[in-house]
Amino acid sequence: MTRRGAVLGAVLLALVTGCSTVPTSTPVVEITQAPPRADSPVGIEPLSPEAGATPEEVVRGFLDAAASTVRGHPVAREHLAPEPRGSWSDDAGITLLGADYATVTTDAGTVVVTGELVGTIDQRGGFTVDGQEVYSREFRLEQVDGEWRISDPPDGLLMLEPDFERLYEQRDLYFLDPTGQRFVPDPRYLITGEAQPTVLVERLLAGPSAVLAAGVRNELEGAALGSTVTVSAQAVTVDVTGVADATPTRLAGLSAQLVWTLGQLPSVRSVEVLVDGDPLTLDGVPAVQTVDTWTALDPDAAPVDAVGHYLVDGALWTATDAPAPAPGPAGTGVYGLSSAAVATDPSTGELTQMVGVTQRDGQATLLTGPYDGDLTPVLPSGSLTVPTVAPARQEFWVVRDGSTVVRVAGGGPPQAVNAVTLPGLGRATALQLSPDGVRAAVVVEDGQRRSLHVGTVVRSDDGPVALRDWREVAPALGQVVDVAWRTSGSLLVLAGDAGEERTVPYLVDVDGWDLSPVPTAGLPSQATQVAAAPERPPLVSAGGTIWEWQVAGGTWVTLVRGQQPQPGTEPFYPG
Repeated sequence: MTRRGAVLGAVLLALVTGCSTVPTSTPVVEITQAPPRADSPVGIEPLSPEAGATPEEVVRGFLDAAASTVRGHPVAREHLAPEPRGSWSDDAGITLLGADYATVTTDAGTVVVTGELVGTIDQRGGFTVDGQEVYSREFRLEQVDGEWRISDPPDGLLMLEPDFERLYEQRDLYFLDPTGQRFVPDPRYLITGEAQPTVLVERLLAGPSAVLAAGVRNELEGAALGSTVTVSAQAVTVDVTGVADATPTRLAGLSAQLVWTLGQLPSVRSVEVLVDGDPLTLDGVPAVQTVDTWTALDPDAAPVDAVGHYLVDGALWTATDAPAPAPGPAGTGVYGLSSAAVATDPSTGELTQMVGVTQRDGQATLLTGPYDGDLTPVLPSGSLTVPTVAPARQEFWVVRDGSTVVRVAGGGPPQAVNAVTLPGLGRATALQLSPDGVRAAVVVEDGQRRSLHVGTVVRSDDGPVALRDWREVAPALGQVVDVAWRTSGSLLVLAGDAGEERTVPYLVDVDGWDLSPVPTAGLPSQATQVAAAPERPPLVSAGGTIWEWQVAGGTWVTLVRGQQPQPGTEPFYPG
């Protein structure tokens, strides 16, 4: 799909009849029905404890029983002593362990469980990767009618990662960026076989995850379900209440959130939104909506002209089937650029503004100007990271001297970003803004470790822009070199392989889930820089040449098929 951020802005502006504000507090959200869970077994169900089972067998059986999809986990409770059996809560979140865990009896009736701590799932379905490598917990057991039973189970589920992958699916909740021009995905994990339309709507009503909340708009805030979510064939009907006085702009936004969130389900093709039982009517919006109704909000749509770029001996080049210097002085090499970034016009997709970094006499300078015009210096520094673009704003960000985040917007003077907690993570060596402009990925160096963190961009009408709420998303990678956004919800990371002395690319979701290596077949040597963008093939620089990822073949190829590699470094995509 083609990005049309300004089209949405026009749609919403056309619907405005009054001012809308974003509430600063979160009211109580009324839920009219509990998230349903299957009453009958689905898939592989665990077994009750056998007579005469040892303490270790009972503990292992309790972990296996966490993989049940039956409401209340009755089989898991059979492994518990009478007192905790009635008080144990199975809905207090999930702790994920690696498949290879150990149980050791340390004393009569005491078993210690140790294993890899993968992460946790909170009560709202959000995943947090854990920076610790080892989980360890002591389970105490007692005799009940001659059988060992657990007397102190942890609240929530202790589940093995393979069981979680088999039983749960990742779904995104969609919230709006502060401009109302793009969606921002917020990943959650739902049980396969649950009534997912109902659960997704309830999760939307409950709002964004804590780390994302300050950076997005939720037009459903304060709303509630007026009646049960209904599903007929491939159509979903959602009746919301509490928004009778909402402006058309807000009603359009909440409709779009519902449609995109529900539209990702294979079983859903269309959504009808009711307000207090009556069909919602908005100018230019059909009564029965689909994802196509709101394509302008797509966070992963790419600008038409957003082809890859890279540098050749300080000159800006385009990574097309016929590589050539970019237009204007930057393409001639006159500035001797060491890195660059290009912004697009949100309404047309045309390349309009650019910045570049030059390195001379131990000093770095940020230059800015038209894409095909003259560049002027705006920011001198001891060091500057590779610049990045805030989409839909034509705004460029860099990190100055490893700790100070600076933005340059609309040809104006540099402005500091409030990122007071960033220096506590280490020295920033790379910063890249997400395609929706609400998240930032940063590589920080702390001693011998280089780690990857994601923060949230917070904007307000009466205060400075802030970058905060950092979380490490790939703690298994301790030698991160570079990072780029593959989509608005996933990252392409270049990092050292702990098992071998080499640098390889990885893919990882924005919450840290599903870290997986990308094959390096076809590359002449180790990659040194990486570039990515939605709907575009990833690029890397390896051995001073530019390579493109061919998804179909699963290999890296030259820019021009069958031709020699194109010299170049510092690849990037416009934002």
